[in-house]
Amino acid sequence: MGQPLYFYPETDTTNDRIRELALEGAPEGTLAVAELQTAGRGRRGRAWQAPAESGIWMSLLLRPEIPPAQASVLTLLAGIALTEAIEDVTGMEVGIKWPNDILLNGRKLVGILTEMDCDMERIHSVTLGIGINVQTEVFSEELKEIATSLFLESGKRFDRAALTGAVLEAFTELYEAFVSAGGSFAPFRKRYCRKCLNIGREVLVLGAEAYAAEALDITPEGELLVRRKDTGKTEVVFSGEVSIREKK
Repeated sequence: MGQPLYFYPETDTTNDRIRELALEGAPEGTLAVAELQTAGRGRRGRAWQAPAESGIWMSLLLRPEIPPAQASVLTLLAGIALTEAIEDVTGMEVGIKWPNDILLNGRKLVGILTEMDCDMERIHSVTLGIGINVQTEVFSEELKEIATSLFLESGKRFDRAALTGAVLEAFTELYEAFVSAGGSFAPFRKRYCRKCLNIGREVLVLGAEAYAAEALDITPEGELLVRRKDTGKTEVVFSGEVSIREKK
């Protein structure tokens, strides 16, 4: 993972660069890193603030030989890798808000955006995009209450190259084991649950309808198991927006 490496002093988004490279036949493990992203994006098309000299903005090309339906688990594996690498490098405790946000002291530190090119039977490529707020000192008015950085939480500046290497090393170990297991998330579920902040908390599930629920567990397929507050029924959340409600 991380070879070959493409570095962009400035680009719109590293996910788009990797998707282009994938169409040109780039091998699995190709990494795109940008100093500045002008059109970084998160889930559901949201903007992602990615100024120069402040964070790690990178995307990784994957070509897993697994069923397309199991590709969403790659986001969860990335979450595990990121929490373990960040804790090893910084000594600060971070957690995962299912499915794809890494939080530090209740605020968003890392975003993960996974995009896939596939047909009904096979995956052609997966682009795993990761944004880590490392040295960011100031966020926009829109983000300052919900986002944070390693610098803001610790007062320390961390080597971005060293942290990138730690993330790639942690993800490589998980990815190889995942592919060897045929794309099953089950062997990694407990490892994910240990860092999942949703479990045991009241959450708000947004989708076709919005409802409050208690997050109970993560299924062996990587879905969120919840108990609805209105009906008392247990349901599986496959996708959508899930926010953690503050304890009263």
